[in-house]
Parts: sequence; C-alpha cells; structure tokens
Amino acid sequence: MYCKRIIDNYLAEWASRMEHKPVLLRGARQTGKSTAVRHLGESFENYVEINFEKQPEYKTLFQDNLDVRRIIPQMSAICGKRIEAGNTLVFLDEIQSCPEAIMSLRFFKEDMPGLHVIAAGSLLEFALEELPTYGVGRIHSMFMHPMTFDEFLEANGESLLMGARNQASADKPLPEILHGRLVEMLRIYMLVGGMPEVVGKWIETHDFLQCQEIQDDIVAGYEDDFPKYRKKVDPMLLRLTMRSAAEQMTKKFVYSRVGANYKAEDTRKALDMLTRAGILIPVTRTDANGLPLGGEADNSYKKYLLLDTGLMLRLLNMAMGDIAEITTLILTANAADLVNKGPLAEQLAGLEMLRYRSPNIRHELFWWSRDAKNSQAEIDYLTNKGQCILPIEVKAGTQGGMKSLWIFMREKKLAEAVRCSLENFGKFDYTDKEGGDAVRHVHLCPLYAISMLQQII
Repeated sequence: MYCKRIIDNYLAEWASRMEHKPVLLRGARQTGKSTAVRHLGESFENYVEINFEKQPEYKTLFQDNLDVRRIIPQMSAICGKRIEAGNTLVFLDEIQSCPEAIMSLRFFKEDMPGLHVIAAGSLLEFALEELPTYGVGRIHSMFMHPMTFDEFLEANGESLLMGARNQASADKPLPEILHGRLVEMLRIYMLVGGMPEVVGKWIETHDFLQCQEIQDDIVAGYEDDFPKYRKKVDPMLLRLTMRSAAEQMTKKFVYSRVGANYKAEDTRKALDMLTRAGILIPVTRTDANGLPLGGEADNSYKKYLLLDTGLMLRLLNMAMGDIAEITTLILTANAADLVNKGPLAEQLAGLEMLRYRSPNIRHELFWWSRDAKNSQAEIDYLTNKGQCILPIEVKAGTQGGMKSLWIFMREKKLAEAVRCSLENFGKFDYTDKEGGDAVRHVHLCPLYAISMLQQII
C-alpha cells in the first residue's frame, strides 16, 4: 500500500510541464524518496530505475564523457527498456556513488530537455560538497522529510477525521469527541513518528515494540554511515553528538555536554555534518527586529531538533537507558497534565511547521530569546504573516504562562501571536496594561492542526 505524500503533487506538477529541469531529490535516509519516485513512475508509459550501488556496472557509462545523448541510448540497451522523451521517467538512485552521474544532470536540461530525470541518494549532501560544480541553475532540487501528521492520518484511514478538522475554526471549534480523537492520534504519532517504514509497520500491527525495532534499525543505519566520513569527523563523536542533541532537544545546544574529551570546534563540525545529512534540524536565534528573520540571525546560538519524534525517543532510550515512563505519560496523561512533554511538543511543532512548506527550497526555523537580568524571555518559533513577524508559543498541555509572549509582543510592537497546544480551536484578546493598553490577539492552533496555521491566522 502506498501512503500518499505531500511531495506527490509537486512531482506530478513537475512531470506535467513542457519544459523541466532534472530533479535532485534531497533529504535524510529512509524518508521515502525512492518510493515517491516509483509512485510517480506509474504515471509514465516507461519507467527506468538505475541504482548505482546495486548496479555498479552503469557507472561505466559516465566515465568517458558526460554526453547524455550517448549515455541514454546505451543505458536503454543495457536495461532493455525504451527511454523516450515525454514517455519515460528515468530514476538515478544512490547517485552519490557515481559523482560523474551527478555532474551529468546539468546536461539533460540542455541536450535532452524533454526527458524526465530524477536523481536521489543517501548522504547526497556530502557528495555534492566534494564536486567542483553540479549544474546550479540547470537542476531543480526538492527536499523531502518524514511523514507529516496529516500524511499519518491519511495513511491510517482517518481522512474523514482530517476533513472534519479542516472545517473547524475559532468560531466553530471541534466537538469534544473529535478533538479527543485527534489528540489520541497525535499521541500515537509522537511515538511512531513519520518514517514511512515505521508508519507502515504501525498500520500493519499496531504494535509499538515492533515499530521501535525498525526505529532502532534506522538509527543504527545512520550510525553505520558515520565511518564513511572518518576523514571529516570522528564517528564516535558523531554518535555522541546525535544522542546529546536528543537530550538537549529544544534547548540552546551546549558543546561541553557532548563529552569532555572533545573540543568545541570538533563538536561544531559534527553538528554541521549531522545537519547536512538531514538528521538534525537547526533552529537559529534571531533578534527579530524585522523581516527577513535571517537578517539578524546569530548562527552561534542554535537549538537542534531531531528529524523525527519517534527516532528522537529511541535515541533518548539509548542515551538514558529507559524511557518507559516518558512513553507511558505520552499515552496516558490527560491533555491538561501532559507533563515532561514540553520539549517533545515543541519539537513536533517545529518539524510540522517545516514539513508543510514548499519542498522546492530549503527552509529555516528561527526562535528568539532574551537573557537580561530579571527579565528572561523566550519564544519557541517565529514566522511571518505578510510583512509582520508572528510569534508562536508551544505548550504541551492546555495551560501555561504567556509572560514571554507578552514581553516579545510589547517589545516588537506586535498585535498578533499564536499559541500551539492541545487546546481546541479558539482565540482570545489580551489588554496589555504595561504596553499602553494595547490589545494583543492570540490565535489558538491545536498541535494536531499545524498544517492549518496559515488558515487559522
């Protein structure tokens, strides 16, 4: 069974164009890149998939020169399938194993513009870094992430529940029975996460332990890749950094907590590598005095999210030894008492915000903090509404103080904000006595409805 993905629409739109560049599908290992391309291939008369790791003999086609008008007919003869512009999708998988093939992609736009070509691979970012050029401007990148909560709902046959949610608003919140069902599904999603193989196992068995076995295998697969880049960073440091990131999730990353035997500069390189591999997602602090948010970003002051909540919990289990209590609380605590899950809720919100954006560019996440004496404040995420900054506060349950939000809105002279929590849809106004009686408007966005954020605001 194929689980529909957001990127399907973008790939289909690309395939329908008269003129199109080759696509480089980028993202962490095991996020479903190959499966999405194969699904697209079903809409073509012919589909050709070349895996350079399983079929290394194809590498020889790219050794003499990069003339794609020579390469494609020879490829067609070897695989025994017709490759025709407009009728065939060519998928070059694990392309990082053949750097010459990466460099050839740029020539398809010039010499065979009608042929549909997609390339993908594991740890592709490192292969790209080592190439002198790979055709900037002549290749279109798309970025793929683990499954969103909406994709998880649909995969679990909950499209009607999602449809009811999409009709809700602050003026027409969900009936309590539907709100409760969505909270229940969100709890499951926190544990299962969005790695397609894990989601498939959950749909098949509804067994968390079997899902955890696959999650452990994925983490082990990531760690097995680390020795391939021994020249860049010590593999043990990469393992320690990844697990420390799980322990420090949603907090300013402290290098010294990784290990006393490692220099901060070495840990910084490890963080950079894990980020480029798609395993860690940075959230950068910004002064947030205006747009774009990156204009005042402080790249030395970052938090890190693991790419998937399910994998993050498995990493915590490896680092701490036992997270049974956390797992139990996720499943059993009532919405008003979802204790010890503040960081997990914040991570989930950040990942969801990222995944619903267009896959056609690499997006960034930002946060704000102030460490002034007797006046510390922090805003979990910042985005924009038109030309205005929009602060987003995340709460694990249905209650929580808003002091930081009021400070930020007062200081930046903002009228609107969002609170993401396990509350139902809603909104409220706050008269800021310390801010000259200015009225602040706060939109309540349930954690299960982050895909509706733009609609809500």
